[in-house]
This record gives sequence, structure tokens and C-alpha cells, in this order.
Amino acid sequence: MAEDLNIHLGNKREQYEHLIPQIEGLLEGETDLTANLANICAALHEQFQWLWVGFYLVKGEELVLAPFQGPVACTRIRRGRGVCGTAWQEKKNLIVPDVEQFPGHIACSSRSRSEIVVPLIRHGQVVGVLDVDSETLAAFDETDQHFLENIVNMISI
Repeated sequence: MAEDLNIHLGNKREQYEHLIPQIEGLLEGETDLTANLANICAALHEQFQWLWVGFYLVKGEELVLAPFQGPVACTRIRRGRGVCGTAWQEKKNLIVPDVEQFPGHIACSSRSRSEIVVPLIRHGQVVGVLDVDSETLAAFDETDQHFLENIVNMISI
């Protein structure tokens, strides 16, 4: 597949439906995890223009920063800390409409206003998380959750 994305304008569902086959094309035949995570981040960031899109991978008792697009980020997050650490601990997606209202939120960027975190679960264990931040309050909903889960499930770890 060419390295250029075909950006689709329309409602959120249509944007995801147009983007997912392109992500599948980027992942097809590529076995390197870092390359695949990087391309997923780039595709999502380019399509939706979110503040930050990235992955953290579980290494021991911490989430460690992996490929991302956006401003510099927190490098390590402990289990149960912040939105990412809580999603890891609880093994569930978290949609946070206003990060200022989330107890223990880690402010990697003061520009972040809302967040969604989708855990990568393999064999019943969280092996990483996809973290997405927006400069807009309440930017994420069930549509994002549905499609981001689908994208996370494409990743081979």
C-alpha cells in the first residue's frame, strides 16, 4: 500500500469505515510490532487531527511509552494511575469527557481536555493500551470505542 492516506471527510462513523481498510492495508504482511503501532498512530492522528494518539506497552509493573503522534508524553505510568493505568488495572475501556474531573489524571499535556483509552488484551492479560487525547471536551463516544476496539484487535502481539 502507498504511504499516503486517503482522508475522508464526513461523520465520525464514515471516517472510521473509510480508514479501517487503509489501516488493514498498512498492517498486511508486516510483522514488526513497532512499525504497526507507529502506522496506526499516524493514520488515526492524520484522519482525526486529535491532540495525541499513542500506545503504552506493559513492561513489568509499568506502562512504557511506545509509538505515538503528538506532543511529548509521559514515559512511564504505574498500574492504577491516571486514565491509562486505570484502564490497565480494570481491563476495560475508559471514556473521559473531561480529564479535569478524573481522579488522579496525569496531565502529560495541559491542552488535553478529553481522553479515551482502549486496552490491548491478549489471553486475558492487558499487554498495552491505546490512548487518545483531544483538545475538545467530550470528544469521544461509543462510536470511537467501537472502532478503536476493532483497530486494537488487528494488532498481533
